[in-house]
Amino acid sequence: MGNLAIFGGSFDPPHVGHVLAAQYVLSTEMVERVLVVPVFSHAFDKDMAAYDDRLELARAAFGQLPGVEVSDVERQLPTPSYTVRTLEELTARHPGDQLRLLVGADVLGDVERWVRFDEVCRLAPLLVLGRVGFGAENYPAVLPDVSSTRVRRWLQERPAPVALAELGRAVPAAVLRQIEARRLYLPA
Repeated sequence: MGNLAIFGGSFDPPHVGHVLAAQYVLSTEMVERVLVVPVFSHAFDKDMAAYDDRLELARAAFGQLPGVEVSDVERQLPTPSYTVRTLEELTARHPGDQLRLLVGADVLGDVERWVRFDEVCRLAPLLVLGRVGFGAENYPAVLPDVSSTRVRRWLQERPAPVALAELGRAVPAAVLRQIEARRLYLPA
């Protein structure tokens, strides 16, 4: 029972900005728990690594944080994955909790494309964190200037020394180990 942040996303791969977002809302007591929900089938047809790989990368990224759990709930829902469906399911599974949807400010530019966005906000009011380059000054906690797109590009460039140095600062070490073990994001 209590405040539960739902933190959905592709997590393709998860990076330090994702981990810091979860840590921030927990340490400032905005919420009591965070449920990380990797998207199963992206509603905007994004090309992503396999779901099971992204799920394990998320577990590697968030596994050391008390109060954070990684959920595979979207595996059990109809596709494509719509946030509103996920929130309806999680509302039923967590009837005593006040849900909040944790997002970075960069996501706000796409909300007009979301299915039943008004219902999303009713089920889980947005908890927006600032992100460099996306009106960060209007929200608490400015997240670092890192993105999964940039991380994938660096992985494609490996083993260039600059790419390796950037990766070490942008991606949790446990995630990098999983990427290597699973041979993900290899150069084309």
